[in-house]
Amino acid sequence: MATAAPEKKDGIWETIKTIFWALVIAGIFRTLFFQPFWIPSGSMKDTLLIGDFLFVNKIAYGYSAHSCPFSMCPISGRILEREPARGDVAVFRHPTRNVDFIKRVIGLPGDTVQMRGGRLWLNGEPVQVTPAGEFIEVKEQQGPQGLIPRCVNDPVPEGGDCISERMTETLPGGNTHDILNIVDGWVADDTPTFTVPEGQYFFMGDNRDNSEDSRFPAEIGGLGFVPAEYLIGRADRIMFSSAGRSLLYFWTWRSDRFFKAVN
Repeated sequence: MATAAPEKKDGIWETIKTIFWALVIAGIFRTLFFQPFWIPSGSMKDTLLIGDFLFVNKIAYGYSAHSCPFSMCPISGRILEREPARGDVAVFRHPTRNVDFIKRVIGLPGDTVQMRGGRLWLNGEPVQVTPAGEFIEVKEQQGPQGLIPRCVNDPVPEGGDCISERMTETLPGGNTHDILNIVDGWVADDTPTFTVPEGQYFFMGDNRDNSEDSRFPAEIGGLGFVPAEYLIGRADRIMFSSAGRSLLYFWTWRSDRFFKAVN
């Protein structure tokens, strides 16, 4: 009986050590290799849907202070740096809001970027687009925030078909991806010409009329250009997806999106 208390104390201490080292290993894995990321908004539809869960490849672009939680890595600039490719879907730290965003790399350093009549122009040339039918979703609350999608065919009653125009865009270099259009003449369908500074990038969402991106300068509260040190990693593959407001709603899981590549 005299040894029961020390044995119990040793067991508790072993459990604490196990939990501690598990957290350390998880933290190292998250910092150096892959970071989980939930899609909270519809700015990247239909490439990424609200409720998609993916791992961000942090090896892809190297590391900076923002590679660690709360931007706590003791790194100045970037180490093991690799430049993103045009068309990559990347996660980055918002330069002024200290939150993580996910958008597509559109403009590389030295590029000129402009929107004219809802069409993307790069380096003075229009980017090729081809019609790709319609993107149809249910007009209902989506995700934990209960966001309601905007539709070309609004007003749409709750539970009705919400339609967006879909096109396939081909960037210089050959990257192809779908983009959506909701309304012609939106505020960012026509922009000035942006010249991407050295060491910075221009990002846009695929849901062009529902994305706060580099078309909105930082001076007016938008995103603006994103310096390289704010890059976190590349989105390569969706691991899990749920259309419901809770993961417990298993009947809303989108099994067709499990392990789907991000293009």
